[in-house]
Amino acid sequence: MKAYGTLLVIFFISISFNAQEFKFEKETIDYGKISKGANGERIFVFTNIGDQPLIIKNIQSSCGCTVPKKPEEPIMPGEKGEIKVSYDTKRVGGFSKAITIFSNAKKSRKIIKIKGIINKGVSLKKEKSMLSDS
Repeated sequence: MKAYGTLLVIFFISISFNAQEFKFEKETIDYGKISKGANGERIFVFTNIGDQPLIIKNIQSSCGCTVPKKPEEPIMPGEKGEIKVSYDTKRVGGFSKAITIFSNAKKSRKIIKIKGIINKGVSLKKEKSMLSDS
């Protein structure tokens, strides 16, 4: 019985040492206030802080208006990876969407988020740049 308990402890310790982890530079990207039809693509950057290759198996968004793109190749230990997210900016109003990542990490499911407000008209930045070009 002691041998079984010892093996169980060693198993859990080895899992914790060999577990995959990844850390995001930002877990939420705030688009801020942008104009209708603006570029809706943003990039989440993460680092594999584990000691084995990180494999992103699947990514799902909370709505069809958000399209995530996962890295196709494994991310090696210490390397950075990217998840591209495109939001449909033709939808006016505030938004807050969740993107769920499924991987071989210690915590196999990770949620990242996007949020922002889509204005009906042209943004002030666009108006200023149009005025300064004249």
